[in-house]
Amino acid sequence: MSDSWWYQHDDERVVWKGRPRLSAALPDIIVGTAISVFALVGAVSVDLWLLAGVPIGVAVLSWGLLRVRRTQYLLTTRAVWAKRGVLGRTVRRVHVDKIQNTSFSQSVTGSFFGYGKVSVEVAGGRDLEFRRVDNPKNVQTTLAEYMGNEEYAIPGSREQWESVLSLVREIRATVAPTRDDSEPVTGE
Repeated sequence: MSDSWWYQHDDERVVWKGRPRLSAALPDIIVGTAISVFALVGAVSVDLWLLAGVPIGVAVLSWGLLRVRRTQYLLTTRAVWAKRGVLGRTVRRVHVDKIQNTSFSQSVTGSFFGYGKVSVEVAGGRDLEFRRVDNPKNVQTTLAEYMGNEEYAIPGSREQWESVLSLVREIRATVAPTRDDSEPVTGE
């Protein structure tokens, strides 16, 4: 895969890269092949002008293959990237701190053949999907690890924060002793 479509910070490293399986183009391959075969059969048995359907079938087939081959997915320690496009190119980058949730799903055939979809819920933006990727559970697990990247996590343990809360309550009690709320507050 050519890496010219994404940029990398100094301390950033690639954790996973992939693309959809070629089977994602199967519907286009079937339709394109069917159009070409019917055009050939029609040209031989009905009229030669039906031969014009062959390039249309080849175009449908080629478009489907190119669409799948030009889609790439990338996960770095800082961001998730997706690149799509045949004639043009669309690149989407989502920083790991914008990821709210991840999940994966597999159809029956996906479970049998080891592929599936990984969904990424993005805060304040469109969700992102990696379709027909190999080992979607591993991809989702890797992605979830970097969502909770320590660089963006709240420092300290629960016990440490409970200790801070206790200390703040002690300071508050010393500085502003509790008063009886039944007494009216005067402007002394």
